[in-house]
Amino acid sequence: MISEPILLQTALARFDSLWSPRIVTRVNDYDVRIAKVAGEHVWHVHENTDEFFLVLEGELTIALRGTGDDGAGRSERVVTLPQGAVFVVPRGTEHRPSSAAGASILMFEPAGTPSVGDRHDPVPGHIDVTTGHALG
Repeated sequence: MISEPILLQTALARFDSLWSPRIVTRVNDYDVRIAKVAGEHVWHVHENTDEFFLVLEGELTIALRGTGDDGAGRSERVVTLPQGAVFVVPRGTEHRPSSAAGASILMFEPAGTPSVGDRHDPVPGHIDVTTGHALG
């Protein structure tokens, strides 16, 4: 099978749904997904896989929780990713992506990984809980 180049800007222009990843291609057993995001996602954890983020447009903030010494047994920190930045959330790390002004992102994770992880807070209606939609 010979594939064709994928223009990410063109792919992003094909949908408007927020927090609803689209699968643009696969690499071995991994999905390459793009998404438009705005507002907050839910706190969630991917127990068995890291999660890779690349900011294509805008700015993405990722709040992270881990074990620590904050009086409640865990610590929290926030990373801010400007356009062009990459970040990997390590497996087992509770996290919540958000974007105040909106962003377009690319994610790289094993095929079939749910967008809300293995454990998560209650999911509001604006967040897609699937494993990603094929871009078609």
